[in-house]
Amino acid sequence: MKSALLSLLSIFAVTSVSAQKPVATLQFENIPDQRHSFPVQFSLSKPVSPDVQLVLVESRGKDKVSIPVQSTQKGSQLNHIAIISPGESTKGKRTFQVVQQPHSKSVANMHADKKDGDLVISSGGKNLLQYRYETMYPPAGVDSVFKRSAFIHPLWSPHGQVLTRIQPPDHYHHYGIWNPWTHILFDGDTVDLWNLNRKHGTVRFAGFKAIEQGPVFSSYSALHEHVVFKKGGEEVIMNEIQTITVYTPEENAYIVDIDIEMRCATNKPVTLLEYRYAGLGWRTTEQWDNQNSTVLTSEGNSRKNADGSRARWCLVQGEVDGVNAGVLMMSSPANYNHPEPLRIWPENQYKRGDMFANFNPTKDRDWVLEPGKPYKLTYRLLVFNGHFDEEMSEAAWNNFAASPALTIK
Repeated sequence: MKSALLSLLSIFAVTSVSAQKPVATLQFENIPDQRHSFPVQFSLSKPVSPDVQLVLVESRGKDKVSIPVQSTQKGSQLNHIAIISPGESTKGKRTFQVVQQPHSKSVANMHADKKDGDLVISSGGKNLLQYRYETMYPPAGVDSVFKRSAFIHPLWSPHGQVLTRIQPPDHYHHYGIWNPWTHILFDGDTVDLWNLNRKHGTVRFAGFKAIEQGPVFSSYSALHEHVVFKKGGEEVIMNEIQTITVYTPEENAYIVDIDIEMRCATNKPVTLLEYRYAGLGWRTTEQWDNQNSTVLTSEGNSRKNADGSRARWCLVQGEVDGVNAGVLMMSSPANYNHPEPLRIWPENQYKRGDMFANFNPTKDRDWVLEPGKPYKLTYRLLVFNGHFDEEMSEAAWNNFAASPALTIK
């Protein structure tokens, strides 16, 4: 009876959607790959009433499949975002009708909830990503200089395994997924905002710019202040807007997009000096070692030789709580010094082979940030359970790096 009712509801939904007159037609061409779902964005020339919501409808044989759309305001433009799942295409083309529906009163599929100093992004009752916006102190007995905010932990796999680690005794300044710089030239001095024990400064949360949730994604934009400690005070030398977007998960995978925009906070330049580790870092679960985890890069390098090499993507996976899980880290072609150099800990790190991965655009060169200009870095994480290989990773990166051509009629 229950399955019959669900079938009737599905038929009704498809019939009601298909009966609506389309407001536009989207045709995607040159779709890079059809093996993975990926987000797409579009805008319409005509305004959309706040009393309706959009869906995409695709004809698949005799069936019409509806795909949810989430709208988000960016400045003066209203953008619409949907997730395109694998499907049949004709010569790399897929066509969708844009249909309006009355706003649903159902609860959003993706949630962003504040609790005890954390912003937790979840879907269907399962936690996916947690962002710490209040200051977290180190364990009792450890110097409070290691306190920090503005980091991601935990990052969960689709099946609930924790893939990050914070405040390990070997590096109390490691905080899950975080983005400090290690060797900085500012106003004639060199400072280190990565190694907190040096007491040069820190990176801290300074406020949310936006928090969104809906049927397709949940996101937040947070202001991070890069602060230098000085005698008698402190100085913010750089402001960073970090936007994290988590898309509706499938059974075994979901996507996290990371957009970083950095600006000088004063009228003086900031130079991110060459150093072997800096930028977007990931301290992985303590369960991984050199016996149960692996590294593979876009250039075919393993953990033996990945450190210092350049890569478009870096795949790290292994056994956690008795199952396989991992993250495919992808760097945008628009990033500074792309393909980006990697910092990967050696196989014998602390003898057992603890794991740390880092895309570092300043590993082999300086990066000068001039006042009044924005500097951007974009990454995508594909978080998964199961096993990924080179072919699957390359396909996912192609979807990230090369957006399909879009015609709107």
